[in-house]
This record gives sequence, C-alpha cells and structure tokens, in this order.
Amino acid sequence: MSFFAKRPDNLGVHDGHLAACPDKPNCVCSDVDDPAHEIEPIRYSGSVDEAMGRLRKVLGEQPRTTIVSEDGNYIHAECRSLIFRFVDDVEFYVDPEAGVIQVRSASRSGHSDFGVNRSRVETIRAEFDQESPAGNPAADVPTAPNWPQWRGPTRDGKIAETTWPERLTEQNLEKLWSKPLGPSYSGPIVSEDRVFVTETKDEAYEVVRALDRATGEEVWSTEWNGSLEVPFFAKANGDWIRSTPAYDGERLYVAGMRDVLVCLDAATGDEVWKIDFVEQLKTPVPDFGFVCSPLVEGEYVYVQAGAAVVKIDKRTGEIIWRSLDDGGGMFGSAFSSPVLAELNGQQQLVVQTRTTLAGIDPENGDVLWSQEVPAFRGMNILTPTIIDDAVFTSSYGGKTFLFDTPEVSSETGEADQVWVNKSQGYMSSPVVIGNHIYLHLKNQRFTCIDLSTGESTWTTTPFGKYWSMVVNGDRILALDEKGDLLLIKANPEEFELIDKLHISDESTWAHLAISGDEIFVRELRGISVYRWSEGAE
Repeated sequence: MSFFAKRPDNLGVHDGHLAACPDKPNCVCSDVDDPAHEIEPIRYSGSVDEAMGRLRKVLGEQPRTTIVSEDGNYIHAECRSLIFRFVDDVEFYVDPEAGVIQVRSASRSGHSDFGVNRSRVETIRAEFDQESPAGNPAADVPTAPNWPQWRGPTRDGKIAETTWPERLTEQNLEKLWSKPLGPSYSGPIVSEDRVFVTETKDEAYEVVRALDRATGEEVWSTEWNGSLEVPFFAKANGDWIRSTPAYDGERLYVAGMRDVLVCLDAATGDEVWKIDFVEQLKTPVPDFGFVCSPLVEGEYVYVQAGAAVVKIDKRTGEIIWRSLDDGGGMFGSAFSSPVLAELNGQQQLVVQTRTTLAGIDPENGDVLWSQEVPAFRGMNILTPTIIDDAVFTSSYGGKTFLFDTPEVSSETGEADQVWVNKSQGYMSSPVVIGNHIYLHLKNQRFTCIDLSTGESTWTTTPFGKYWSMVVNGDRILALDEKGDLLLIKANPEEFELIDKLHISDESTWAHLAISGDEIFVRELRGISVYRWSEGAE
C-alpha cells in the first residue's frame, strides 16, 4: 500500500537559496534564519564535483531513498517510509562560495515528523564526513546530539547514525566520572553541558540535580516533599521516583511520584510552575506513583496523570484538556508513556492506558480510535511503537499485536488486528530496525519478529529481567538491570551478540542515554559516564 502527496512546487534553488520551511515542525533547513527549523549545513572540501560525487554515493546507500533530479550543484532525493510509503523531499545545494552544502529535508504531509528529518540529515552528514578526504573541516566538528527525553531524541530508542566502535571491551570503554546519588529509576537527561538526574532522598523528598557534563560536579539542586509508599507486593522495586523528565532546551518537566508535575528553569533550577493533580483535579493518588514520562511537543506537555491523559500549556502549567479517564488509583494510572505520530494523514497522540491502546486528537482530546489490549493486572507498560499507520504493542500476561489504525472519521473507530504473536513483552520497549522489531520478553528472552508476518524469526535463551536499548544503524546497545552492557548486531536470521561487558555492581533499571561518544548509566544509587572509542584491542 502507498500514499502519495503531490510533489511540492517550491523545490529547487531560488536566488541562491533553498526554500524556507512551512510553519509546522516537519522540516529542517540549513539555509534559513529560523531557530525552529534551522540545522547546520554540511561542510565539504575539494571541488563541487567531488562533493556531488560523495553525496550521490551516500544517498545511494540510504534505505528507500531515490535521487529524482540533479541540476548542476543541486540534488533532489525522495525518501519513503517502510510500509505506507509516505514521501519526504531532501534537497542539497553545494554552495562553492560558502564552502558548504545547504540541505533541506521536509515531509510532504502531516504536522510533526518526531525528529525524522533532522535525524536523517545528521545520518547523511556523518556518512558524508566518512567519505570525505582527510583534512575536510567537517571531520573536525563532533556531533553530540542531546538526550532530551524518555528513549532519546525521537522517543524510539534511535539515534542519528554515527560511527560506533566495532567492539565493546574494557580497553575501549573509559569511565570519565561517577557520582553517588539517592535512588531513582529515572533515566538521565543530557544537554550540551549538563546532565539532569532525579532521586528520592530520605524516603521523603524528591530531588532534581543539574550536573556539569564534563566533571559531574553539581551545578544546582531543587527538591520538594514527595514520599509515596507503593503496595506491599511491589515493595521490592522500591518507592523511589520513576518517570524520566523531559527537556526542551530551556525548561525541565519532572514528574513526582505523588502525581505532581514540576516545571523547572534548566539554567537555575528555579520552579516555574507545579501541578498537583490530586489537589487540583480531586483524583486518587496513583498507587504505584506517577510513572509516565512527559512528552513535550511545541508549546505543550502531554502526560498520563490525574487519572487520564492530560494536555498542559508548557509556559503556564494550565491544563488544556483531559481525556480517557481511567479512574486512577490501583487499577488506573498508566505505566506507559505517550508518543505523537501521524496516522492516516492526521497528527495523533498515541497512548497505552492500563487496558486500552488509543489515538487522541492532540488539539481537543477527542478519542479517534481505541483498542482493548488484555494484560495481567493492567500491566501494559511498553511505549507504543509506530510503524507507518500501524501501532505495535505487547503486554504482560497477554500477547504481542500489530494494529492497523482506522481512517479518521466523526466517530471513534477501532483498530484492525494485522497479526498476533504469543510472545509477551513486559517492561522493555522494543526497537525497530528495517522490517523487524526486537523485543525483550517477560520470560527474560530476546526475540526478533518479522513485521510483515508477525512470526518470530528467533528467540534467545534467558538473560536479564529488563533491557533498555539504543539503536545506531544495524547495532543495538542494551543495558540490563544487572549492570551488563551488551553490543548486538541486528540480524533477522540469528541472534548476534558481539560483546557483553559488566560495568556496574548496582542495579541499572533506568534507561541508558547516549550523546556523541559518551554513555550515561544511571545506577540505582549513582550515575557513571563513559567514553566509548575504538581504543586498543
């Protein structure tokens, strides 16, 4: 199946410039003075012809990418999505006077692209630099994208392709610094010069700390009353803070266990606003705490809190709407975190409650479609995974599903089950590489599932109760809860473990973060930062 939008009429070079981006977040361009869409141009050395040749080679190696036109020092390529073949236009203009390649990447349809165009340009930049001759100034400029939220820049565990070392050994993983902290399951947030972490202190307070990225020294800290005692049968996993904050470049959005959302000035730690959902909405305290990790998009924050899905003005803390009320308490209060996606041509907030997978109109909170997902005691924990117009999920005590979402209409629709697999996911959100999804299971095994058929192509023997995973090209870096770091080659035919390295004697349930050649590991009672390089074998 394929969906085609008309080729834009503003493609090409006009008066020496590529076109500006439209007023929506599905485009990046290096040739504009527009902070919302701006991206660095690609630098090159040598002649225009040499630069064009390297561009052709790099583009020829990109998946589902076709060069459709060339004109002198200009290239236009089309990139198509995996299943439904949505088209993005990518343009390059080699500017010999500036010594750079201006680049523009834009989606033909939809509103937000969730960082796809920016990630694509960074991938092309990295591969172009590898093809460049020695002395290319581009090679001297490191790219270290931030880790601003749950599961990374695009909220799916993927980072723009860079050059990872071939091996993971004691010789090429250097510890830069470590710092003791109070207990937490929150993943670290990484900016250009800061690392933001949370902790529970003295079983009574929740703390946010800003650390110097280079040294680990504390820059500031902020705390509030935040004690919560989880039910006795969950006590083994602790009462400490769980949600991973979100960072928009200026502010941090932090979820506290007692159903509070706190907005902090990232430069100073000063509180900007705070929502106590229990007090403001008169909803029950969530028995297992505020688990959902906030999603920031544009001027709004989306969370699953206050016994519902909630949209909030990120500047003021005003609640805009509530949707999908689940009653909160013991059997409500979601364990999952939302994502934004374009499905069937419409921007949607895709959420997994304790019982239901659903698409919500982010403008008004209307439920566009919903699908019940069976799970033992409502343990639907995974972040929904978007695959074109379909959504993948898997539940504890249930099964694994791929649902095709319906066309948007005036009535709430139902998703169509594309396939079902008897595997049971649990806490580890999966990663997608090519036409396969890689999922860690409740039974502690790891499996590869063909997205076309729903069949498992292989399943491993058990190791690890939980994995957080980051994908770069065809390789997966996984951290289990026992402090083991695994480097895996994604291969649909067989499980390929390249290396396994024990890096911590503390439990490591928090999601790992990667920025450039640095790996950030939040242990239960501390944080350690490593530099991963080729090193000496």
